[in-house]
Amino acid sequence: MSGLDPAIEQRLRRTDDGLVAAVVQERSTGEVLMLAWMDAEALGRTLATGRATYWSRSRQEYWVKGETSGHVQAVHEVRLDCDGDALLVIVDQTGPACHTGTHSCFDPSRALDVKGP
Repeated sequence: MSGLDPAIEQRLRRTDDGLVAAVVQERSTGEVLMLAWMDAEALGRTLATGRATYWSRSRQEYWVKGETSGHVQAVHEVRLDCDGDALLVIVDQTGPACHTGTHSCFDPSRALDVKGP
């Protein structure tokens, strides 16, 4: 039992392993910070506590962002996309969001060259 409102849970379109992509955006700047995964339990915990909770596919466990690092994400809003298969999690980020120590996992130094029209 996830604790998530059944009306919300019914709207989720999950991957085969029960997950929904969660795009995390910084509230003050609009910058995309990271991509993580949530299941109904993680989403329910996030909505109930205001602390970003995700499912770790590699460790097969829940993790609260900042619980060990102190790099907390205070959640202000969660939006479900039109298809129900992605979430936008709008946060106030304390410290780096990326496990590499950068503010965003999508750091400009990792930009790929695009050969435009």
